[in-house]
Amino acid sequence: MTITSLLVANRGEIARRVFRTAGSMGMHCIGVYVDADAGAPFVGEADLALRLDTSYLDTDAMIAAAISSGADAVHPGYGFLSENAGFARAVEAAGLTWVGPPPSVIEAMGDKIAAKRMAIAAGVATLPSSEDPAHDGEVGYPLLVKASAGGGGKGMRVVRAAADLGAAVDASRREAASAFGDDRVFLEHYVARSRHVEIQILGDRYGSLVHLGERECSIQRRHQKIIEESPSPVVDDTMRSSMGDAALALARSIGYESAGTVEFLVDDDTRAFFFLEVNTRLQVEHPVTEEITGIDLVREQLRIAGGEPLGYHQDDIAFAGHAIEARLYAEDPAAGFLPASGTLAAFAPADRPRVRIDSGVESGSTVGVDFDPMLAKMISCAPTRHEAARRLALALEGLHLGGVTTNRDFLAAALRSDAFLDGATTTDFIDRLGTDVAADADRDDAAVIGALWLQGANRTADTTWPTAPSNWRNARLPAENATFVLADGDRRRVEYRADRDGSFRLDPQRRAVVHRWSDTDIDITVDGVRRVCRVTRAGQVLHVQMLHTTIALTILPRFPPPGSEAPTGGLIAPMPGAVIDVRVDVGELVEAGQLLVVLEAMKMEHHVTAPFAGVVDAVVVGVGDQVDTGALLLTIDVREAGTGDG
Repeated sequence: MTITSLLVANRGEIARRVFRTAGSMGMHCIGVYVDADAGAPFVGEADLALRLDTSYLDTDAMIAAAISSGADAVHPGYGFLSENAGFARAVEAAGLTWVGPPPSVIEAMGDKIAAKRMAIAAGVATLPSSEDPAHDGEVGYPLLVKASAGGGGKGMRVVRAAADLGAAVDASRREAASAFGDDRVFLEHYVARSRHVEIQILGDRYGSLVHLGERECSIQRRHQKIIEESPSPVVDDTMRSSMGDAALALARSIGYESAGTVEFLVDDDTRAFFFLEVNTRLQVEHPVTEEITGIDLVREQLRIAGGEPLGYHQDDIAFAGHAIEARLYAEDPAAGFLPASGTLAAFAPADRPRVRIDSGVESGSTVGVDFDPMLAKMISCAPTRHEAARRLALALEGLHLGGVTTNRDFLAAALRSDAFLDGATTTDFIDRLGTDVAADADRDDAAVIGALWLQGANRTADTTWPTAPSNWRNARLPAENATFVLADGDRRRVEYRADRDGSFRLDPQRRAVVHRWSDTDIDITVDGVRRVCRVTRAGQVLHVQMLHTTIALTILPRFPPPGSEAPTGGLIAPMPGAVIDVRVDVGELVEAGQLLVVLEAMKMEHHVTAPFAGVVDAVVVGVGDQVDTGALLLTIDVREAGTGDG
């Protein structure tokens, strides 16, 4: 059948990505949104957008929206209902075209335990595993506790000793139940120095199947990918052929149609590979495959759903160049990659280098706690891996970005690291690299640029003496000054005097010249170095674009109002979320490292532990409370810290 009108049952960059291809194919694009997304860019880009009273997980609401809008097909995107066999069946029962694999395949592969059995039947190697936690000895330590219906790292725990297994199983079950409505878990042997390599497959309803090579997705935090690439730096032609054959053998055995991914774990020492799971949907990292093959995967999904044959064979697939994707998240690498929230005061790509950006946000977008905190995917493609890495790092550094804590600086530094360039991208990459990798560059110059941009802004706003020379005085007065506080609390004070030639003296040795000023940038020379810097003001914060990053400068008022401080010994929420467990009471003696409060954010648990020993003086929150970043949770009386009577 011909698809003329497509409802995308998703949000953000996912919806925008599908809209882009569907629109190019002449289809009307219909979006859905909840109240939290009412102002999101994807809503305005849809030809029609329908409000959902409930959530993106409401099957009945999605079907009703599709029917009322006149859609004749539904694309689920990735995440949410994309791997929900019940939703796929409901779409087909409503007389609509489902863009994805058959519901029976989704159901079979959605159960990771059943999927492993099918892989074994198809002759594909798997890791030792067990559905019974009592069989941990047969699996062997270290091991992973994994959610049977899981994905995205949710419901997953690494366990290195038998004593920790019980708590890990309990936590995994809670996360799995919350995220997927299914609390089943299983154990799988954990290979510490390994790589996640996945094979992209495409199949039509006539039995044609091809693979589009591999993607390596080993660089992860909390078992979630943040840097992906194709091809893998360790996969040669022979290994690619073997992995591709294994993926296609499993796909044929289950009657696979549409786009999908077969994931493998590769032992970095032996290069042996083992089946992990099948993702019966488009993957977040699909752009790197598109870049090196020239094949639009969303277009292929829509063609296949419309009944068209693939029209090509495995020998027709060609690969060119190297592509790398970095996922830009609102999160704090220095705080264990905890999610962040806020308003994006600035979000504008640099003019060069040109890279692909799949984004769900723009300047002014609100980053809340309701959904995954990914802001954008940035993808580079170049003839060589090193060139692609450098190009992507430069694009990240030049992105004018401010208002929310992000992993941008970490990503750029990781891409420029020797470990990445050498291809040492195993799953322990971040543990080896560390998170304190961002360059402390340009701070002094940023403060100078911020001060002189602010001077220009104040002068532009001054209607009293619009024709007077800048900083004109009729007497000798002290130098002008501005004081800023950086994100880490570091202060910068800038003093300057205007000379008759229009330049500024910063001190006896330093000078600056403003060649041009606007409300969005400044053309300035500082100590003989000229540059044009984007500047965005958001309230009392200036976001100044420098060579390596965007530096946020909070303008410190001359007479700051008294501030409030957390009580001594106070523990604050490291991120916004819901309190799901409080483990201590007032008056209780706690030891350093003891678990105090459990928060849930983005369907994952985060533990708040005691930084020192002491007595709990106050508990401010309770189970069910919603807290913002920085909210006080409890206080510990450090004066009584110790082991007892002494």
